[in-house]
Amino acid sequence: MNKKVLTTAILAGFAGVAHAQSSVTLYGLIDAGFTYVNHANAKAQSLYQYGDGVAQGSRWGLRGSEDLGGGLKAIFTLENGFNSGTGAAGQGGDLFGRQAFVGLTKDGIGSLTLGRQYSFSTDYLGGSYANGGQTVAGNYGYHINDIDQLTSSRINNSIKFNSANFYGLTFGAMYGFSNQAGSFAGAPGTTGSSSAYSFGLQYNNGPLGIAAAYTDIRFPGSASPTFSTTLANAAITGTAKDLATTGVGAKYSIGAATMWALWTHTNIDQITGHMTEFNAYEAGAKYAITPALTGALGYTYMQAKDLTNGHWNQVDASVDYALSKRTDVYLLGIYQDASGKTAKNADLQSQIGVSTSSYLPVAGASTQLAVRVGIRHKF
Repeated sequence: MNKKVLTTAILAGFAGVAHAQSSVTLYGLIDAGFTYVNHANAKAQSLYQYGDGVAQGSRWGLRGSEDLGGGLKAIFTLENGFNSGTGAAGQGGDLFGRQAFVGLTKDGIGSLTLGRQYSFSTDYLGGSYANGGQTVAGNYGYHINDIDQLTSSRINNSIKFNSANFYGLTFGAMYGFSNQAGSFAGAPGTTGSSSAYSFGLQYNNGPLGIAAAYTDIRFPGSASPTFSTTLANAAITGTAKDLATTGVGAKYSIGAATMWALWTHTNIDQITGHMTEFNAYEAGAKYAITPALTGALGYTYMQAKDLTNGHWNQVDASVDYALSKRTDVYLLGIYQDASGKTAKNADLQSQIGVSTSSYLPVAGASTQLAVRVGIRHKF
């Protein structure tokens, strides 16, 4: 009997050690709500819709690590995006379209990971220095069609290094392979043959944060899913050879208030035709009125330097109330005004949000107003 008790105790001890050395976490969030849009089609008619994934995209994922000793760990993340209104998978229907990677991390050095991963434009700028990342404006508050890669710049077949924190400084680099025989940089018109590289640098010290990032995507139309190279109705004619974006952001916190500013510059180079350039400038602030209640205001100006000479002014305002640490409700309003020409004698139409299919439609007028009431639950 004593031997059986001793054996059971030893096995239980080993099980406890194994549990402490490795872990897998199931996590996710669901964001849902009701949205009103005043100009939603060519006739400028109103739209009342169920809206999913606005403050943040709905998702679920698995995140794990194994302690290998000496400060070295094996890590992985598998993350699926979905639409809570229909149950459909996001990111073109991919099972783990948001993220899917595995790698190693070492204390004092950083991590090296391989798979489908975010660019540094998304990692370093999108979540901290943009209205969409700082507030519940979310995907309505990001720049139109994510032309500058702030919210959903995911690079396939990539290898990525992200440094440890050195007195507030972090940096990183990544490369995404085309996996195309005979064409290291990829090829137009061949699905899955896009390549990319990205660099980032950020510094956080107390209330101050500064970051910069650069992302270059070769043959964005050949990626799976493809990267957008259009802005509202300012369509880019021809096939894009290169989509490159540079961004710099800064933020500062004073007590219950946080302020931020961001600039991005994007070039779209075509195989045949001219190069199109976009500039985006934005600033915003949020204030914690109470520990549970936060108000925020943001402004974005975008400009297209091509034949359309498009200009977009956008204002977002929101109030977010935390019912608990994991559940909040919010009220959000977005107004956008567009000017310029999509063609000779044709007014430029606006489009709030990241993409036509996932968020709000192209407006039937040069202005668009969207109001949303939503709830977000994290698990």
